[in-house]
Amino acid sequence: MNYKWNYSAPTEEDLTAALLLAERVNISPVIARMLINRGITTEDDARRFFRPQLHDLHDPFLMTDMDKAVERLNEAMGKKERILIYGDYDVDGCSAVALVYRFLQQYYSNIDYYIPDRYEEGYGVSKKGVDFAAESGVKLIIILDCGIKAVEEIAYAKSLGIDFIICDHHVPDEVMPDAVAILNAKRRNATYPDKNLSGCGVGFKLMQAFALSNGIPFSKLVPLLDLVVISIASDIVPIMGENRILAFHGLKQLNNSPSTGVKAILNVCGLEGKEIVMTDLIFKVGPRINASGRIQNGKEAVSLLIEHDEAAATLMAEQINQYNEERKELDKKMTEEANQLVREMPSLEDESAIVIYDESWHKGVIGIVASRLTELYFRPAVVLTRDGDVVTGSARSITGFDVYKAVEQCRDLLDNFGGHTYAAGLSMKVEKVEEFRQRFTEYVAANINHETTLPTLDIEAEINFKDITGKFHNDLKKMRPFGPENPKPVFCTHQVYDYGTSKVVGKDQEHIKLELVDSHSSNVMNGIAFGQSSQARYIKTKQAFDIVYTIEENIYKHGEVQLQIEDIKQNGVQ
Repeated sequence: MNYKWNYSAPTEEDLTAALLLAERVNISPVIARMLINRGITTEDDARRFFRPQLHDLHDPFLMTDMDKAVERLNEAMGKKERILIYGDYDVDGCSAVALVYRFLQQYYSNIDYYIPDRYEEGYGVSKKGVDFAAESGVKLIIILDCGIKAVEEIAYAKSLGIDFIICDHHVPDEVMPDAVAILNAKRRNATYPDKNLSGCGVGFKLMQAFALSNGIPFSKLVPLLDLVVISIASDIVPIMGENRILAFHGLKQLNNSPSTGVKAILNVCGLEGKEIVMTDLIFKVGPRINASGRIQNGKEAVSLLIEHDEAAATLMAEQINQYNEERKELDKKMTEEANQLVREMPSLEDESAIVIYDESWHKGVIGIVASRLTELYFRPAVVLTRDGDVVTGSARSITGFDVYKAVEQCRDLLDNFGGHTYAAGLSMKVEKVEEFRQRFTEYVAANINHETTLPTLDIEAEINFKDITGKFHNDLKKMRPFGPENPKPVFCTHQVYDYGTSKVVGKDQEHIKLELVDSHSSNVMNGIAFGQSSQARYIKTKQAFDIVYTIEENIYKHGEVQLQIEDIKQNGVQ
C-alpha cells in the first residue's frame, strides 16, 4: 500500500504549551502535545482524562424529556402495567435491551423484551412488534437504539393504548413520533452536554435517572457497564466525554467481573484470562453478538446477555459462535463478489463513491461488506440487495465525510432511511436504484475532500527511539481506551537502520520481524511489519529508512515494547 504520510509539525506556541502541561502533570512533552491535540489543555482536564471518574457523569435529568420518561416508567410500575423493552437487532440495540431488562427485572416482574426479525420486520418499530405488544397486554414500550423515525408505527401503537419512551442516538427528522418521551441528545435544541452516546448509553442514562428517582444507589448500575462498553466499541462512537468514562469503567467491569452471559462470549472468543481491550470488543465480541441478528434473530443474543446460569450461557454462546462462523463464510463470498463488481467499474479512479447492487446478496451481511469496501478503496460505499419488493442497503463512510447527509440528500427516492455520520441504512423501490446511484455519487463528488480518499497515515508525533522509555509507554497506556476522537497514537521515526538481525517470517514469508536502531541512541527496538516483506531486501542493505508505527506491548514478553510498523519508506523516497 502506498500511503501518504500526514503530519503537521508543532509551532513554537504548541511546543511551549506542551512543555507547560508536561511539567504540571509530570508527563513527556510528546504525550502533552497529544493531549492538547484532543482539546485537553489544563492540568485538571489531563487528570480527568487519565483517571476517568464515574461521579463526573452528567446528571441524566439534563436530557430533554428525561423527567417525563421516568415519571411514565414509575407510573407503569405503580399500576403494574406490562412493559416491553424493544430494541434494534445489532450489538448496540441488543446490549441496550439486555441492560434495561436486566436492571428493571431486579425491581419489577411484569416485563418482557422484543427484538424485531431483520428479514420479516426490518429495522426499527414494526407493526408486527406493536401487534405483539397489544396482544400481550403491554401498555408501555421502552424502545432502544431506534424509533426516532417511527412516526406512523408509534401513532398506530398509541391508537391501541400503548405509550412509547424512545431512547435513540440517530439523527431525528423534522417531525418526530408522538411518544411520551424522546431521549435523544441530537434532537433540535437539545441541551444535554454530550451528543455522542451510543443507543445503549442512552438506555443507561434512563436507568441512572430511574435509580436516582427511586433512591437506588449508583453502585447497582456498575455491573451493567460491561454491556455499555461493548456497545460503545461496536457502534464506533467517540471515546471522549461521557463515553470515555463509561468505556474506561466498562473495561474494568469486563476484566474483573463480567456478567455470566458476557463471560460466556469472552470464553468462545478465546479471551479467558487475557486483558480485554477495545479492539477485542470490535473484532471478536461485537461480531458474535451481531451474528445472531444477521443469521437468525437478535433475541437469542439478548437471551444470552441476560442469562444467569453458566451452563446455559455456555450453550448459547457456542450457538452464537456458530452463527458467526456462518456469517464469516457469507462475508468472504460476498466481499469477493463485491470486489469483482468494483474492479469492473470502468472509471473507478474517477469515482468518489461506490454504489453496488446484487439482488442475491444476504441482507444480514451487506453492512459488513460496505465497511470492507470503504477500507479497501478509501471512499464511501453503499451496498444494496433485494428484499422482497424493495431494495435495502447499508452505507458506510470514511473519516471526515458525513454519509448520513449524502443519503438524506436522496430522501425523495427512499422509502426509509436512518443512521449517523459514518453509517446509514436505507430502502427504496427497485426502479429508483440507478437514480440513487447517480445522485449519491454526484453529492459525494461535490462535497468530499478528495485528500481523504487517498490511503493516509495520520502521524501524531515524530520521535526518536530514546523517547520510548518505560514511563513514556506507561503514560501512553493511560490514554486508553482508544477510539474515534481519541485514536491510538501513530508515530514516525526517521533514519532507522537494521540492527543486523531482522528477518522475514510468516507461513508465506509475508511479514518482517525487525530489530532496529536509530542515529540518536543505542536503543534496539523490536518491531513487526505485517505484509511488508517486499521491503526486506532494502532493509538488509543497512541503508537508512523511515518508519510509521504504533507502540504495543509484546504479548509474549510482558512489559516489553514492540513497534507495530504500519509503513516503511526507503531513504529519500517521498
